[in-house]
Amino acid sequence: MTTTTPIQTSPTTTTTKSAVKRLKTSDDHHQSLLPGLPDHIAQLCLSPVPPTTLSSVCRSWRRLIYSPSFPPFLSLYTLLLPTNPTDVNSDSLQFSSFDPISSTWNPLPRPPPLHLLLRHPSFISRTLPVQSVTLSGNLILLAATNQQFLPAFSSPLIFSPKFQKWDFGPPLATPRRWCASGTSRGAMVVASGIGSHYTTDLARSVEKWDPQINQSSIHSNNRNHCRSLGKWEKMGPLKDGKFCREAIDAVGMNNKLLMVNVKGDAAKEGVVYNVLTDTWQDMPEGMLAGWKGPATAMEEEILYAIDESRGVLRKYDEERDGWEEVVEDERLRGAETMAAGGGRVCVVCSGGVGILVVDVVASPPILLVVDTPPGFEAVAVHILPRMSRPD
Repeated sequence: MTTTTPIQTSPTTTTTKSAVKRLKTSDDHHQSLLPGLPDHIAQLCLSPVPPTTLSSVCRSWRRLIYSPSFPPFLSLYTLLLPTNPTDVNSDSLQFSSFDPISSTWNPLPRPPPLHLLLRHPSFISRTLPVQSVTLSGNLILLAATNQQFLPAFSSPLIFSPKFQKWDFGPPLATPRRWCASGTSRGAMVVASGIGSHYTTDLARSVEKWDPQINQSSIHSNNRNHCRSLGKWEKMGPLKDGKFCREAIDAVGMNNKLLMVNVKGDAAKEGVVYNVLTDTWQDMPEGMLAGWKGPATAMEEEILYAIDESRGVLRKYDEERDGWEEVVEDERLRGAETMAAGGGRVCVVCSGGVGILVVDVVASPPILLVVDTPPGFEAVAVHILPRMSRPD
């Protein structure tokens, strides 16, 4: 994910009508990206240049980096709730993207009405979870609770940054909430969970959706295209129903999904699901011992986890089944959730009012904080391609 300081703008000045007319005429006239070259060739020449550099040169290049035809840079995407609990209602959930080039938050288009139950007197000081994942460059909502204490999503709700549209995916065989959810190599898996109440069958059940089976992509501007891309398949069940106690993030790594049944620095059980062979096995002892907070994987290859009690970011070493420290920082204490991509690990800080971005490629790691929009706290963070803008 590209990070940069805010772009400085010059003070607004007053212009005469003739100056405005000249400016409009100049803007309306097409300006070639590189003089003497067709635009599609110029795009190939400019695509290796960092977007921060392109944005600072001229207006046409600044427009180019947001074009649907230009390789997108990575941005932060968040699910947000008001920081004041009394302001939380069924329509409070907001979706926003942080543009690292301009250092601004941009709201996503509003989804269809969700009618979610986010707080209830029976759950003191706790926000009911809304579970989200990313798949093939899309943001997907797939589990939450509605006003009747039932699963809120019978089908996953998918947002495409490229087309800036929401669409529903194929219906789940068994809608659920308080489940384990994750993606690996283009397939999405949900496991365990509850419906209106607990049942052993649902708590052990597993479903998988793989859009690639249809040799297609869930990127499309065709209406209802996502619904037609395959269906959810029932997979091999869990050995027990212990994974419906929390809304669990299953971490995709090396064609497997890694999950634990309890969040935070507490005793827990861990399992590993092989997406290719549809088999389950116990999590390696060393991996489980160091899983003491939120976890994520960089490009499904390197596993990171936070010891939320000590405020330490660690990286997993598969060969020795152990963890090595990356960085220790007070702002990592009480970390809520995290995501990784583009060489950055992005962590929602305690209380959700800031996102700590750790450049794990740099030595030593570089840390910076992205403040959430005023009056809101982040309840989830993802890293996805930036939203496109019309040419």
